Amino acid sequence: MTAYSVLMPFLPRRPEQLLPYAALVEWTGADRLWQGQAMLVEPFQGFAAAAGAGFRVPTGTGVTLMPLRHPYEAAHQVRSLAMTTGESVVAGFGPGGREFQRSLLGAPYASPLTAAREYLTIVRGLLSGKTVELDGEYFSCHAGMVPAVAPRIDLGLGVLRPGMARLAGEVADAAVTWLTPPAYLRDTVRPAMAEGAERAGRATPRLSAVVPVALERPDRDPTELVVASNSRHMRAPHYIDMLRKAGIDIAGEELPAAAKRMLEGDAFVHGTIDAIVEKLTAYREAGADEIVLNLTGAYNVHGPKAAMDDLKQILAAVTA
Repeated sequence: MTAYSVLMPFLPRRPEQLLPYAALVEWTGADRLWQGQAMLVEPFQGFAAAAGAGFRVPTGTGVTLMPLRHPYEAAHQVRSLAMTTGESVVAGFGPGGREFQRSLLGAPYASPLTAAREYLTIVRGLLSGKTVELDGEYFSCHAGMVPAVAPRIDLGLGVLRPGMARLAGEVADAAVTWLTPPAYLRDTVRPAMAEGAERAGRATPRLSAVVPVALERPDRDPTELVVASNSRHMRAPHYIDMLRKAGIDIAGEELPAAAKRMLEGDAFVHGTIDAIVEKLTAYREAGADEIVLNLTGAYNVHGPKAAMDDLKQILAAVTA
């Protein structure tokens, strides 16, 4: 059965801003509270603060960026969060864009796949209680962690294209996708994950799809919602390439025209509540085990109340 979860639709400046969304997860049929990489309140600290305020809910990071921390520190943060909340964590990691890598590391990863493989291998080994002995091209570790009992931790890998999907099949517990239309999940991502899993002799990981969505309302321009939600992604080369592979060519387009193409290709889900339920069903049928509802567009254009109203109405319809 497909789970439905909630993404924080903005970057919190104070941890108490997470509380309404943590409460939504606790009091509705939503499965988990997710947050992407945040450069204001760090996701691990924000989730821990929400737990301290009384909202101990399952959490997910989709995704934290590898250049920011060594995999030992990542394993430590993830286990600390699970122990603090008392709930399961899906710890999603990704290499980030090439310019981000260059700005922090001096040069981008020559092979993001190799870097991601080394990173997850170290994190998994540490979380499983092993002493890791790995000299990698990008990451090395010769250490173990102090033993501790913690709730379940699943390792996620940010996936856009087939190579990373195959790697997720080999080394991750979940593939975490962003802006990926359902047909692309069905025809490209899922088969590549299965191929990687077969190569490694393991079961195919779960697929958690972060889906930008907004309800149709009289005062709303859907193209404005798309741009407000995804303008940075729509300019990033790796997203442009993924969307092209998915049949949505936005290269060289002005943002409003690109947004229209994304709406037509269901990279952004918009419509009446019945239409949204139908479009989200397409994600489930494409193999998404978890659909993470992303209301960033509505939040950025129409404010927090509009985003929360949309979120409540969509959750009520899909989890009934």
